[in-house]
This record gives sequence, C-alpha cells and structure tokens, in this order.
Amino acid sequence: MTIRSRIAGLGGYLPETVKSNDDMAKIVETSDEWIVERTGIRFRHFADEKTLTSDLAVHAAQKALAAAGITGADIDVIVLGTVTPDRTFPATAAYVQAAIGMTGGCAFDLSAACSGFLYALKMADNMIRLGQAKNALVIGVETLSKITDFTDRNTCVLFGDGAGAAVLQAHEGEDGVIDTLIRSDGRHAPDLYATGGPSFNHEVGYITMNGREVFRHASVNMADASAEVLAKNGYTVDDVDWFVPHQANIRIMEAVAKRLGMPAEKVLTTVDKHANTSAASIPLALADGAERGLLKKGHLILSPAMGAGFTWGATLIRL
Repeated sequence: MTIRSRIAGLGGYLPETVKSNDDMAKIVETSDEWIVERTGIRFRHFADEKTLTSDLAVHAAQKALAAAGITGADIDVIVLGTVTPDRTFPATAAYVQAAIGMTGGCAFDLSAACSGFLYALKMADNMIRLGQAKNALVIGVETLSKITDFTDRNTCVLFGDGAGAAVLQAHEGEDGVIDTLIRSDGRHAPDLYATGGPSFNHEVGYITMNGREVFRHASVNMADASAEVLAKNGYTVDDVDWFVPHQANIRIMEAVAKRLGMPAEKVLTTVDKHANTSAASIPLALADGAERGLLKKGHLILSPAMGAGFTWGATLIRL
C-alpha cells in the first residue's frame, strides 16, 4: 500500500495583543467601515517587541504535538515557512527544534511568503513518501507587525501575527495529504516585497505591495491551482467538504471561490479575526476549524494560497 502523510495534530497560536479597526483608525486615516468593506478584517493580533517569531512557532508546535499524542523527541524533520525569521541565520526552525526537545533529524526554514505553509507541507510530505521521515512538524509563522509600515494605510490594516502547525505522520491508507501543487513566477517579484535585505541595504525593510496586481493574480492563480489539483486526482468541487484558502482578504477569497464555483457555505473564514498572517493563515484556519468542530475525520479539504514571488499553489487533504 502507498505510504502517504496524514495530519495527526493541528495547533494554532495568536499573540495576546488584539487591535481592532478602531485602534488602527487612531494610527492612520481609516475607519472600521472602510477596512471591513474592502478586506473583511475586523481584528488582528500583534506580538510585542520581546516576542520572537520562534516563540509563536513553539506555542503552535506544542499544541500540534499534544493533539498528535507525541513529543518533540519523536519528530524527524521540521519545515518552517516564514518571511519574518528571528535572525538572518540560523533558521528559526533550529530554535523551535531546541525548544521542543528534538535532538535528531533536521530542521530548516523556507521562504515563500503567504504560500509558505503549502511549500513546507510539500517538502515534509515528500520526505515522508520517500521514507526519509515518519513524523514531520510543518509550521507557518509570521510576526508581520515587525515589517509593517504603520504610516501606509493601504498595507498596515491588512496584516497580523500568528503561528499554525501540523504534525504529519507516515500512514498506509486513503486519508492524508493527497497532493500538493506549488508554482512560482519571479517576474512578479516587484509587485510584493520587503524594502530591506542583508545584501540589498543591510536593513529589515517594510512590506510594499501593488494591491491591484496582487488581487488580479491571486484571484486567478489560487482558483486555477485548486482546479488543477482537483482534476489531477479525480475530484470535483462537489467532492470538497471545506475550502480553506489563504486568508488574504475577503474580496480575494470570494473571487477565488466564485471562479472555482465553490459554494460560499463551504468556505472556512478566519480573516475577520486574524487578518492576513501570511504563511500562518492556512494552518491557523485549519486549527481553528478543528477546534470549533467544523473539520471532521473523512472531510476533504482544499487549500490554495498565493504570496510574494509570486508563489502559489494548492493542497488537497483527506482528514
């Protein structure tokens, strides 16, 4: 029988500080009505100055490990997606590895922005399918507030901090990660980027975005990747129990669902309370859905994302 990876445990973590749209209106010229109408966002969580990206990741990882009924010592690989690492090096995954008591195997980061969790999932799933790991910890985590320009009302209201994690286990059966498709097109790098970088200007920089181009490409790429991964594996939209897209903003999510022909009642939405948490958004939404009892064993989950690069993709999972 074919070995594939199944999700054995999910965990999410959000910093304690919550900022409402009214709070944001005290910082820049905006309003609750303007933000909700254009993004669907009502709240976002921000890490304080002393809280590191790895701190959020560890909290989410510990919840996922507990849900899976294993410890850090059982993990063979950590793959962590982020664009806001603790340091330029070592990898944030290394700090997580030490914190959860994992002393063997390997741990590394990858950078695919809002597609980071899908890219990390693909890497971990491949290692399990190849017999190189039995237990994998996949994490999407960001502290975007630390690279947000709070004088730019077009971007500062969009983002939040958080972490989501999934424990993958080698499994013989029909459930699990069925397939994950990942793509990129570097010609669009100038449409969404951070203004800083070690070799560019020795600075961290801030998020800069061509919102119109991001919307246009996200609406098409996320829908097309979803359709492709469904068709490739013999499924249709009707077979999907829950559509859990990257929580970018409600307009993008609605546009993707419409293009795909996905009924609104199948779309799991957390963007209103989490905002856009980049690589953390899909695992946070999955953990939230599981905690609320919406996602159940046997459900077919479809999750697409698009991020800076541009990077994009979609995953199909049977819980």
